[in-house]
Amino acid sequence: MSGPDDPRDEGPYFAREGDLFMPQPPCRGPWDPKSLNGRSVVALCGFQIEQSFPLGEYMPARLTVDMYRLPGFSPIEVRTQIVRDGHRIKVIDAELLSEGVSYARATSQWLRRSQNAEGNVWSPPDWKVPPPEELPSRPRPASASMTVRSITGGMGVVGKKQLWMRETRTLVGGTPLSPFMRAAMPADMANPYSNSGDHGLGYINSDVTLYLHRLPVDEWIGMEVVNHQATDGIAIGQVVLHDRQGAIGTSSVCGPAQRRMAGRRG
Repeated sequence: MSGPDDPRDEGPYFAREGDLFMPQPPCRGPWDPKSLNGRSVVALCGFQIEQSFPLGEYMPARLTVDMYRLPGFSPIEVRTQIVRDGHRIKVIDAELLSEGVSYARATSQWLRRSQNAEGNVWSPPDWKVPPPEELPSRPRPASASMTVRSITGGMGVVGKKQLWMRETRTLVGGTPLSPFMRAAMPADMANPYSNSGDHGLGYINSDVTLYLHRLPVDEWIGMEVVNHQATDGIAIGQVVLHDRQGAIGTSSVCGPAQRRMAGRRG
């Protein structure tokens, strides 16, 4: 019998019908039950970019997604185009539309892998934390889409936040999660973890920027909050992303203060 948080796939975020993506219940967002969550929007843009072009020799070094409306559960189309098709750098954009209306746009940079530059460069020390298997598990609702194992702090806590998370669903039915998707799917979680406090989450992020210098080695992604700042109702937040071998990149967000309500991000 499966444990309380063993991996399982209880259905994808999206079902595919031709060129369209059909949102499924796991896409439901926290701000409005009729809208999608940011995780699914960010990941779907990255998914279509990765699936549309041969990029095996290139590293997805950056994915930025601007989310200016909350899409609903109507069929979704993601259009992609190459902006720069160079030998060392490829820039690929995507636009997410539903019923002819644009809800989000993405731009990505794919850099050709080579060798590190010579010499030593300072970088912050890596975190020293227990692996996920050594942390206590907890019961997880059947509707949950992630296994989370807290290291320090958590939602609603003012203070340091560190955790491991593992996606339990595929993004698009019939397509296994790639390492890039393993990193992209939790990137939007930079907002609730960095911008929440003792009154809960009061900021809705209008963007996500994911930077990666390498891909994760397995399904577990570590997240450490490193920044939150807010003035005049505008917040920024940042987390460092890890795998078992160390830091793999960062995820940054910005967004306005907002109560839970139906409507737009901007």
